[in-house]
Amino acid sequence: MKDPFAFTAEDKKIMVQKIQGYFMDEYEEDIGQLRATLLLDFLLKEIGPAIYNQGVNDSHRFFAEKLEDLFEIQK
Repeated sequence: MKDPFAFTAEDKKIMVQKIQGYFMDEYEEDIGQLRATLLLDFLLKEIGPAIYNQGVNDSHRFFAEKLEDLFEIQK
């Protein structure tokens, strides 16, 4: 299975900048690129799978409901 968190370098750069911005806005702390990158890597590894799995489950439920709707209109 393909890594669900294989982001482009540009996408990862934007995420790191958002983390840095968050720390500056919320804590007035400049955490730097390395700390922000390490935090992003941690979040993707430790929390990302739960978020990903929830998205998969939500998609499964959505398509199951639509499939059920199709079966209901069959004659």
